[in-house]
Amino acid sequence: MHRLILYSTTACTLCDQALDLLFATPGVAGMQLDVIDVATDDTLMETYGERIPVLRLGEAELAAPFDAKVLADFLAR
Repeated sequence: MHRLILYSTTACTLCDQALDLLFATPGVAGMQLDVIDVATDDTLMETYGERIPVLRLGEAELAAPFDAKVLADFLAR
């Protein structure tokens, strides 16, 4: 099973939009999705804070903004 990680935080409109897009994308079905709040970890905040939301699949990362086509292409890797 593929594991997707969405680095996010609360009160982030782009993060909410990315999550909605993920739930609406058929290619995500069957994948494990973990949403991690970067505000709970100083290292994550330093790494991802300026770029959230960031989607990670294996070693590949996709930073916002992204649309349905970009997301589909990313998931097809």
